[in-house]
Amino acid sequence: MRVLLLEDEKDVASYIVNSLKAERFAVDCAETGEKGLMWAKVNPYDVGIFDIKLAGEQNGLQVCKTLRECGKTFPIIILSVMGDVPTKIEALNLGADDYLAKPFSFAELLARINALLRREKKITGPILAVGDLQIDTHTRTVTRAGKRVELNRKEFALLEYLMRNPGTTLTRAMILEHVWDMNADPFTNTVDVHIRFLREKIDEGRKKKLLKTVHGFGYRIEG
Repeated sequence: MRVLLLEDEKDVASYIVNSLKAERFAVDCAETGEKGLMWAKVNPYDVGIFDIKLAGEQNGLQVCKTLRECGKTFPIIILSVMGDVPTKIEALNLGADDYLAKPFSFAELLARINALLRREKKITGPILAVGDLQIDTHTRTVTRAGKRVELNRKEFALLEYLMRNPGTTLTRAMILEHVWDMNADPFTNTVDVHIRFLREKIDEGRKKKLLKTVHGFGYRIEG
């Protein structure tokens, strides 16, 4: 899952970025509304976390409003020291999906992100399943036929993205955009390498292969 964070306080931004990456999110962090708006228009994000007060001329609420006006529908959480009711109402009326006042608990922020992602993807619980392969997105565990599969952080993020789109062919570019951040080299073979590692862990030695290669297009997972 890929997150757009708009936050100009370096310590807060670093804390959120590192915490989200530890939870297997890819994160792009911008300190100005202008930069965040530009990124949001060209990159596919699964969720946005916007502070209201930002460096530059546009604040988080203005960015939220502009994105909704240009048709961007990914869920947005406003994160701000301003916790008064009128500001919260304004944020929600401008298109924000949630509002969390600073200081905040990362555990609560993560819970709110996961709730929005479940709603956005029409997922009713933390378990994703394809055939006899299951992911628990809360405990970050993977099992196949009841046996634990050990994945590293990026492998888990890749498998989660595939399993949120079962039966759908995902191109290398789509995978790179959702699982990696803006620093990823679009000409690298990192997607193919991670797919190979993932296939070894979930399919090797099993009669039923879940991870499919669609030659010339990309990859998909299906039971």
